[in-house]
Amino acid sequence: MKENVQSTLGKFKMEKSPYMHRLRWHSPIVKLTFWSFVFLGLILMFFFRSPSSSSPMPSDLSRRSLRTSSWGGPAWEKRVRSSAKVRSRNGISVLVTGAAGFVGTHVSAALKRRGDGVLGLDNFNDYYDPSLKRARQALLERSGVYIVEGDINDKALLEKLFEVVAFTHVMHLAAQAGVRYAMVNPGSYIHSNIAGFVSLLEACKSANPQPAIVWASSSSVYGLNTKVPFSEKDRTDQPASLYAATKKAGEEISHTYNHIYGLSLTGLRFFTVYGPWGRPDMAYFFFTKDILKRKSIQIFEAANHGTVARDFTYIDDIVMGCLAALDTAEKSTGSGGKKKGPAQLRVFNLGNTSPVPVTTLVNILERLLKVKAKKSIMKLPRNGDVQFTHANISSARRELGYKPSTDLQTGLKKFVKWYLSYYGEGKKTAK
Repeated sequence: MKENVQSTLGKFKMEKSPYMHRLRWHSPIVKLTFWSFVFLGLILMFFFRSPSSSSPMPSDLSRRSLRTSSWGGPAWEKRVRSSAKVRSRNGISVLVTGAAGFVGTHVSAALKRRGDGVLGLDNFNDYYDPSLKRARQALLERSGVYIVEGDINDKALLEKLFEVVAFTHVMHLAAQAGVRYAMVNPGSYIHSNIAGFVSLLEACKSANPQPAIVWASSSSVYGLNTKVPFSEKDRTDQPASLYAATKKAGEEISHTYNHIYGLSLTGLRFFTVYGPWGRPDMAYFFFTKDILKRKSIQIFEAANHGTVARDFTYIDDIVMGCLAALDTAEKSTGSGGKKKGPAQLRVFNLGNTSPVPVTTLVNILERLLKVKAKKSIMKLPRNGDVQFTHANISSARRELGYKPSTDLQTGLKKFVKWYLSYYGEGKKTAK
């Protein structure tokens, strides 16, 4: 396959810019010191701002914090084992966190279809409409995937799950998503993306056998980087949002647990994932809703009328990358919390490598919906959004056999078909 994949919509080209003050960041000691202070600050912020269990919690944090419903007992354990049972000859047993989420649902279904054992874990918070998550849950249950409703920060629950099932792999997709919401509820990002990740890694390092872990990082880690396309070798020390900072922290935490405990860890930097059963907080989703309601949509432009573009990646291509990462993940090398040898540590970009201007996205939606959008052009706000994303996927192509094949026109057509079916006449309304 050629290195430069051509999309039907063509490539969005940006002029390369040299790194500023690059040498200043090349010292490992400087970088280590910087990120040590970042992690310490984030963790201290979380613990000192979090109310005690005996104190009443602010309504917003209590609504969105990870909660654990009742669990345990013979019937519950039987259901857990049944869902996680491997039914193919060379299958794997996977704990999927965030299984009721957009990517989690699709990955869980794909694993189950090929005969792998799959157990889901999700807190069903209300960052966006929980009824959509419940609908995804029902979809998975019909295919034999059970989702435990619980908290990734619940040590007892995680220990119980690893006691009941000897998972060979963990697909960690649970996270507080969204760039802009971090300005509203920053604590939720520390709680889920840092404390929650550490909680899961603690359970994995103590498990026997230790599972191999594949987890969702983000293209947001590239932050203010101006070199395109983004490569895994590029600098990621300029996050433009708290969300990006927590994902960068996750990558550094992964290195720590790999180095000390021998956990096999693979981070996947997703680039603007879209498709059926998607997230309502994503632009393609709420653009569709507002265009159909004849409401005005805001389209951002950069300084000097610059184009805002995204490397939109269809969900089926992302699932292909996730499964390939699981299939090529090597075993962890630790036992009982002790490292016995070097373990695999990887990070990959999963994108479409064909950035498309947001204005083109809107034009495609107009044609598919047969409705003219009411557009309001706005300056790109300083709330964590960046002007463009563009993935270099040569590493994923080489190591995972990752070959995205869905252009934006084709992917949006499938999304619109699902959207009209799910939110169609006489049915529910998108919230």
